[in-house]
Amino acid sequence: MELGDQFLFFVMIGLAAQLVDGALGMAFGLVASSVLLSLGLPPAAVSASVHTAEVFTTGASGLSHLAMRNIDRRLFLRLALPGMVGGGIGAYVLTQLPGEALRPFIYAYLLVLSILILLRAAGRLVPKGEVRRVPVLGFFAGLLDASGGGGWGPVATSTLLARGGAARTTIGTVNAAEFLVTLSISVTFFLTIGLQHLDVILGLLVGGVAAAPLAALFVKRVRERWVLLAVGTLVMAISLYQIGRALLAA
Repeated sequence: MELGDQFLFFVMIGLAAQLVDGALGMAFGLVASSVLLSLGLPPAAVSASVHTAEVFTTGASGLSHLAMRNIDRRLFLRLALPGMVGGGIGAYVLTQLPGEALRPFIYAYLLVLSILILLRAAGRLVPKGEVRRVPVLGFFAGLLDASGGGGWGPVATSTLLARGGAARTTIGTVNAAEFLVTLSISVTFFLTIGLQHLDVILGLLVGGVAAAPLAALFVKRVRERWVLLAVGTLVMAISLYQIGRALLAA
């Protein structure tokens, strides 16, 4: 693959990943990391490249959701600040230790959440009350995002939606908070292993920034039931795939 074609390939990955992430509150890291890992790049370099690009894509996404009034400011602060701490710790751990041991348990948790979200979309589950322990959720979602290459959206968005959060403001707020979490992770990677694979970073960045406004508009306009159905289906598919991989590798 020539240099120009390679750059365009990474742009298309960033575009597709951000369309899904901005609309459903997850999957930029999962999509981009999966492709880059399949190309043979080491996990720490993949996570560093994806998170560096995400500083810009999440910034564009957050501004787009702000313009569409998709953000709950109180929820934003309760998620973002603990998420930054967890993300910084997770990034440091990934540069020191392999981060695979907890993944099967994380995806089992997400599988349960996907079922709850689909039940809610079908009208079979009506959660009541305000979501509690949001700072704890933010911390662990940030921790897993840095060490797992895409845990922020699936963990934070799925948990909040399963417990009754409104789809539009949950997805918008999680995307906006991800900017600060990603910034914390990227700074940690920069201080420990530096910046690598600038062509990958730039391609993901260009595609992701271009897709951000379209994804925010989608969240504002589409009915909540269909967003919940899409999120639940996506999380279930990701969870089953990852659990299957873990079982085959065992």
